[in-house]
Amino acid sequence: MRTAFCALALLVATTTLAPIARAAPATYRLDPAKSTLSFGFTQAGARNKGRFDKFDVNWVFDAAQSQPTRLDVAVQVGSIDTGDKDRDSTLRGTDLFNVAKFPQAHFSATAFRRTDATHYEAAGKLTIRDVTRDLRVPFTFSAAEAGAGNMTGQVLIKRLEFGVGQGEWKSTEWVGDEVAVSFALHLIAAPAR
Repeated sequence: MRTAFCALALLVATTTLAPIARAAPATYRLDPAKSTLSFGFTQAGARNKGRFDKFDVNWVFDAAQSQPTRLDVAVQVGSIDTGDKDRDSTLRGTDLFNVAKFPQAHFSATAFRRTDATHYEAAGKLTIRDVTRDLRVPFTFSAAEAGAGNMTGQVLIKRLEFGVGQGEWKSTEWVGDEVAVSFALHLIAAPAR
């Protein structure tokens, strides 16, 4: 009887102390064909739109905690397209994005706040033209088909805070300071290693 009791006690102890297996956070990659990164701005009093055609996203989401843990977005600024070749050339030039010297813009976040089942806020840093500023980005993330998810959101940034506007382009008389950046991303879980 004593032997049986000791065996039972040992079984309970080892079961209690054994680590509980938990799924690792999933890493998601961008599906470029189903994703958009666009922006709206004011020029000469009229609203205009544009987009970036080349960008990448790395997204890590802990499903067990319903919480993201990392978001990295890299944008190839030279892929800008506003539907006007002359304007796009000016935007790529030294007084605005200066893509020859600063080809990439980058946003990175490791702090997140969940506001409801699908709404979050990312607190991170945005770098444009080698100028880095804190930025909070509200967004939604929801599951799509198995192993995929959709992320959408919009955030306002001020171009002059990042030096996008040198010389005559520092004036907001013709081009407004505020730029509304919108994104609709389709993300696919990367295969587990």
